[in-house]
Amino acid sequence: MSHERQGATPARWGADLQTSLFAKGRAGRRATTMPAWRGDDVDTALPAGALRAAPADLPSLSEPEVLRHYTLLSNLNHHIERGLYPLGSCTMKYNPRLNEKVAALSGFASLHPEQDEADLQGLLCALKLLQDALCEITGFAACSLQPAAGAHGEYLGMQVIRARHLDRGENGRTEVLIPDSAHGTNPASVVLTGMKPRTLKSGPDGRLDLDALRAAVGPQTAGIMITNPNTLGLFESDIVEVARIVHAAGGLLYMDGANLNAILGKAKPALMGFDVVHLNLHKTFSTPHGGGGPGAGPICVTQELARFLPAPVIREDAGVYRLDACAGECRPSVHAYMGNTGVCLRALTYILRLGGDGLTRVSERAVLNANYLRKRLEGLLTVEHAEGTLHEFIATGADWKEKFGVRTLDIAKRMLDYGIHAPTIYFPLIVDEAIMVEPTETESKETLDRFVDVVAAIRAEAERDPDLLRTAPHTTPVSRLDEAAAARRPDLSWLGPCNCG
Repeated sequence: MSHERQGATPARWGADLQTSLFAKGRAGRRATTMPAWRGDDVDTALPAGALRAAPADLPSLSEPEVLRHYTLLSNLNHHIERGLYPLGSCTMKYNPRLNEKVAALSGFASLHPEQDEADLQGLLCALKLLQDALCEITGFAACSLQPAAGAHGEYLGMQVIRARHLDRGENGRTEVLIPDSAHGTNPASVVLTGMKPRTLKSGPDGRLDLDALRAAVGPQTAGIMITNPNTLGLFESDIVEVARIVHAAGGLLYMDGANLNAILGKAKPALMGFDVVHLNLHKTFSTPHGGGGPGAGPICVTQELARFLPAPVIREDAGVYRLDACAGECRPSVHAYMGNTGVCLRALTYILRLGGDGLTRVSERAVLNANYLRKRLEGLLTVEHAEGTLHEFIATGADWKEKFGVRTLDIAKRMLDYGIHAPTIYFPLIVDEAIMVEPTETESKETLDRFVDVVAAIRAEAERDPDLLRTAPHTTPVSRLDEAAAARRPDLSWLGPCNCG
């Protein structure tokens, strides 16, 4: 299984990647021919400030050259169609091609959002059907599809909770309790809505500490944000008691639905006592979100909170669908038009294709795969809170650091040389040298076994030649970067000499 350092940068990468389209250009080559200008006077068609003083300095290339260049670029990054993508808490399951076909249907894709409602009936019907399906899955009464991501859903959920307290004249409820295992976006969403996050320590079993919760609630409590299962992959078994404590104090419960993939068809957030939940359609309902998008983070709420959802709301009357501005009852929109409808359509297709029984099997397989992988990794990686993990688990590379002098980051980078995307690392923060693994239900036993083989091979390398890991990756188009510098000072343009002909 080992990958040697020699040949680290394949010749094809060096030749093709370091030669830009501009350098490849040659006079007389054409990928397309633009129609000649037929207007009487170009000055009447374009404002003076938009006119060029000289022709654009563009490369001249044939169509195959352009196609090959961009096809090569498209294969540089790892993606779910290429191999395993075991990102913990950021479910990266396979997206069936049927979903893409449905989202691309001309009756959806060719619509303009400002067309008359009579032209939007099919789309509005589909979106209403999705809202109803999400309410059935979660047990809630109402849904908004507007949020464009999970964090956006958190923001709207916090707005709804804040609006409810203000509507009742409880202006002093400004504190939101958040477990120390929460996603980093949780406290940020609280702050953005004018409230204050307060961290709660987890108990020794990795779950919410009820004594810490009882000590924290009070008249200042607006609510609590809980990921369930939490980021250790553990179900909050005391969630009903948590709900009782928070509700008794006058607060509301918000569920971060990032890990819903573990409990589809098994447990409904509303029945646990939650008042609001956001759903990552781009995780649980299939659309992979690598590269930061696309996404959709709808929220579902109780009947009491339905009037605080943003306008417009989809209504149906005798088979006719319309967008209701709510006559001032709803909150302002948080997204233009109706949200990321393409992601919503993919999610609806996924739900309809699987049905209730199929969604239940998704969770069963996700939990089975994670626990199989966790068990097989025993002796290679130490797993924190191993008993009771569901769809994901947290391993630690702390012993590798002590024994071999390599960090979790080094392990993750070396995995890239084996064609496997690295798991989430250094999260949650409460686990030293954390490695968060979530294989999802769409991976085969053979793929999981290969992951174990890769970890075993990397461990053997760490014992024999730890520097191999410290300098990894070696076979990717780009070697190890200074990630902080790359994020703060990205190089996004090519400024070399033009040889366009």
